[in-house]
Amino acid sequence: MALYLYSSRLIICLSFLLLITNGFSSSSSRPSIHHRHHLDNHNYKDALSKSILFFEGQRSGRLPPNQRMTWRSNSGLSDGSALNVDLVGGYYDAGDNMKFGFPMAFTTTMLSWSLIEFGGLMKSELPNAKDAVRWATDFLLKATSHPDTIYVQVGDPNMDHACWERPEDMDTPRSVFKVNKNNPGSDIAGEIAAALAAASIVFRKCDPSYSNLLLQRAITVFTFADKYRGPYSAGLAPEVCPFYCSYSGYQDELLWGAAWLHKATFNPTYLNYIKANGQILGADEFDDMFSWDNKHVGARILLSKEFLIQKVKSLEEYKEHADSFICSVLPGASSSQYTPGGLLFKMGESNMQYVTSTSFLLLTYAKYLTSARTVAYCGGSVVTPARLRSIARKQVDYLLGDNPSKMSYMVGYGLKYPRRIHHRGSSLPSVAVHPTRIQCHDGFSMFTSQSPNPNDLVGAVVGGPDQNDQFPDERSDYGRSEPATYINAPLVGALAYLARS
Repeated sequence: MALYLYSSRLIICLSFLLLITNGFSSSSSRPSIHHRHHLDNHNYKDALSKSILFFEGQRSGRLPPNQRMTWRSNSGLSDGSALNVDLVGGYYDAGDNMKFGFPMAFTTTMLSWSLIEFGGLMKSELPNAKDAVRWATDFLLKATSHPDTIYVQVGDPNMDHACWERPEDMDTPRSVFKVNKNNPGSDIAGEIAAALAAASIVFRKCDPSYSNLLLQRAITVFTFADKYRGPYSAGLAPEVCPFYCSYSGYQDELLWGAAWLHKATFNPTYLNYIKANGQILGADEFDDMFSWDNKHVGARILLSKEFLIQKVKSLEEYKEHADSFICSVLPGASSSQYTPGGLLFKMGESNMQYVTSTSFLLLTYAKYLTSARTVAYCGGSVVTPARLRSIARKQVDYLLGDNPSKMSYMVGYGLKYPRRIHHRGSSLPSVAVHPTRIQCHDGFSMFTSQSPNPNDLVGAVVGGPDQNDQFPDERSDYGRSEPATYINAPLVGALAYLARS
């Protein structure tokens, strides 16, 4: 990674991102229907720094000299050798030592979108955020380097999950899995195309040659996704399910990928594709959540901007669909569920991913509405951008400690945060402290202990409390205590907004 490029071009980058983040407006608050558990004013700037630092703790491969999460060391240096391809690098998705391409690509898209919308507000954190994107895109370029083939996963998940060992000590098979024209994967290919296209916008002014490489690869990968249609989990079910099955199908990723290519290329081909295929790809289906699996809502918000600001009349329906999603998550809506303490609650496992992704969408849509000088409509009710910002802020504040337990769900932020997160590297002594290899099963003695993790994975946001605001802080409780890259990625954008609002 040519990390030195960023510092020399920071002024150019910052100017560009200030330009593309126009429409920013300060937030105003509104009384909540929930009881407040307010702590002192939050240091959103500190939380932003930590949310980006977290990604360094998830790095796979050979770590750079400026690595700040110093308890991590090199790992996975032979990844890809099983199929004679270089797949070194990228991110471990969560608390295991797997490299799952589907959530990694979504993480990349959301980090890039965070930078596109709010990067101009990140100031000194802008180079670090760009490094986080580039660590992922460098890997995605490797994974898509062979025509009509995408390497989608490194590692055997069942054997990996049977061990509790540091990534630096991995001795489980680093099996490589791929999709191709005979075993298609439109969902993962569509998401990778979206990630590369979004990242090409991030690097357009700072590193034009790299940006162009990303964009050309995005175009190639999307063509593959659309030409050879099918869900990747159909052919790879034993390897990717139940971990990252494509439960929502591949149609949403085709729409999402086309939306990002439309934004990145200005080529009418993609707008025409969206017009012709939107209905088939589920554009007007109702979805009330946005995640690594289901991208419909994200595509609607993204395309609504084209109608609101670029005045593309043919995309007017996407504004209506975006409003429908917004209405579905408002406190008090029949389709929304909140904990007694005020946290949006969608799923019992890793619920915080929906909190961070929804908060990002609320702030982003509020930005678009503000730029267009309009509002959202929920039946006969008007929902202002200020109200959307207020709801998003309350969700982020809950995450940072404004909750019944006074618990920050970001490791290292505040005085009280999870100490026993479900994460192998964090829970075991570092190589510097314990240079001797820790074998596959030897780490389980730490897994079952009540001792705090020896290494803080600073910035990691865990799955979060249950529907009653309860959080036991137990290492074995992966549904609530495991961090993931796709929880943090949209939070980066939300915190950038809040830090400067």
